[in-house]
Amino acid sequence: MFSRRQFFRFIGGLGALGVSTTAYGFGEPVLRLRVARYHLSPPKWPADFQLKIAVVADLHACDPWMSLDRIHAIVERTNALDADVIVMLGDYVAGHHHVTRFIPASEWAPVLAGLKAPLGVHAILGNHDYWEDKTVQREGRGTINARRALEDVGIPVYENDATRLSKDGRPFWLAGLGDQLAYLPARRFRPVRRIGVDDLGATLKKVTDDAPVILLAHEPDVAVRVPSRVAVQLSGHTHGGQVRVLGWSPVAPSGQELAYGHIRMNCDVIVSGGLGCSIMPFRLGVPPEIGLVTLGRSAAAVS
Repeated sequence: MFSRRQFFRFIGGLGALGVSTTAYGFGEPVLRLRVARYHLSPPKWPADFQLKIAVVADLHACDPWMSLDRIHAIVERTNALDADVIVMLGDYVAGHHHVTRFIPASEWAPVLAGLKAPLGVHAILGNHDYWEDKTVQREGRGTINARRALEDVGIPVYENDATRLSKDGRPFWLAGLGDQLAYLPARRFRPVRRIGVDDLGATLKKVTDDAPVILLAHEPDVAVRVPSRVAVQLSGHTHGGQVRVLGWSPVAPSGQELAYGHIRMNCDVIVSGGLGCSIMPFRLGVPPEIGLVTLGRSAAAVS
């Protein structure tokens, strides 16, 4: 049995733990940055073909949580990984309102233009890139600000499109899916027949030979429909739930199976924990991360 004094010490300890954990959770988005490394040999990827892919997802640019200085640091850290190709998986725009300033695309895009890789930097768009463009939401059409800003600094953006790349004479396809939740807020303004702009079939039809395929899809949900023709799917969106305890995320927008990490479905799926925050600027157990995915059997098992 606890004595009265022991009981109050215990309650005080819990309170102190709660305060320190909360402080840590609010500090983690701006203080930590790790590299999540994955080593895969998918069935549809040639075993002797090694390719290193750096993955940047879910920046959510805003002050003070994802400042321009912070984005500069992410660019430098990503470049230092010496990846063959860099992919950006959408949600460059802030996804919550607990900010001191929303950083406009005209400021964050030129910083991202500092990313460099031998096979280039390639981008798709995320739901918040669509959601925060009120003009496009009201009219139901048009080029969103994030896409225009990225293309203005020379970064190609893929929406249901694919491009054929090559390393050391070995070809592969990079396919980018349109966002699956693009027009969700538009329902406030008008009837919406379909909220997504994704077209998986049309995207894969642009793959015109048997070279392996890497699919970029902001939301991982599409993985249940992705055929085994695809070697690997790279996704973001979930932020790993932003809170993750013992491999479980209390908030999992794409379901627990697709909340975070490496999942084997018809193809290999990597879900990045991302870099920024949505809803609240708080992370616990899933720090901000850059992904480094190495394909090819010469690498070890998934780390």
